[in-house]
Amino acid sequence: MASSIGGVRAALARWRVVASYGWRHRRLPDLDAPIRFTELVQIRKLYDRSAEQTSLMDKVAAKGIAEAALGTDWVVPTIWSGNILPDAIPFAVPAILKARHGCNQNAVLCEAPATAQWRRLQHRSQRWQRSPYGIWLDEWAYRDVPRGLIAEPLLGGRLPLPIDYKIYVFGGRATHVQVHLGRGGRHRWILHDRNWRPLVDATDRPAAPESLPAMLAAAETLSRGMSFLRVDLYEVDGHPYFGEFCLYPGSGFDPFAADWIDHELGALWLDAMPS
Repeated sequence: MASSIGGVRAALARWRVVASYGWRHRRLPDLDAPIRFTELVQIRKLYDRSAEQTSLMDKVAAKGIAEAALGTDWVVPTIWSGNILPDAIPFAVPAILKARHGCNQNAVLCEAPATAQWRRLQHRSQRWQRSPYGIWLDEWAYRDVPRGLIAEPLLGGRLPLPIDYKIYVFGGRATHVQVHLGRGGRHRWILHDRNWRPLVDATDRPAAPESLPAMLAAAETLSRGMSFLRVDLYEVDGHPYFGEFCLYPGSGFDPFAADWIDHELGALWLDAMPS
């Protein structure tokens, strides 16, 4: 009975992935002989159960991994952690509050909130913790991450949020840098190769961060032993900081600016897989 239930669940997960992928990309994924990066993300979600992946998705554990490999100066300190926000704000501002176990669950506090604002954040942060993150996207690695909250100093000390540098690493080699601009506002992103050449024409032309060589080296250090891992980093006043790891960029549902990019990244991933 247990095996038959597991088979039904696996079939439903595959159906959800195929349907969601088809809706977003306007084509069905080839899950039997994948060649695109976005297809390989679906394969990882459905079939890769590597034990270390849950630690990578845990914001607390991920900080420990980065600190052990890179040193304390790469890691944004945690100024508070817990499961329930107390009635009085327990950390200094400006700060950012995050869910330990998910993505896009955060709140920026530039100043001490009024009582009504704090009450709303208390309720909102409890909603973040009611269920595991990623279930509806079949991103299984989030499932067993302990639920909780962490607060960090706001990098740069004010808005806007710092530029996010998301480094794609295949087989221990950093190959691409996805630059995210306008976070918290008009969010957009541009994909570069490791030499800071944009892959397609873009209106925005952000300068390379001063610490790009150090960022690339750090991402490679943190990704050893992985066929693919994305390492997210920030730079403030020329100093690089570790952000988080990503196993499923865009859950494999966000189209690239050109289809050839999907194929190019897919080929890099396939080449990095054990034979």
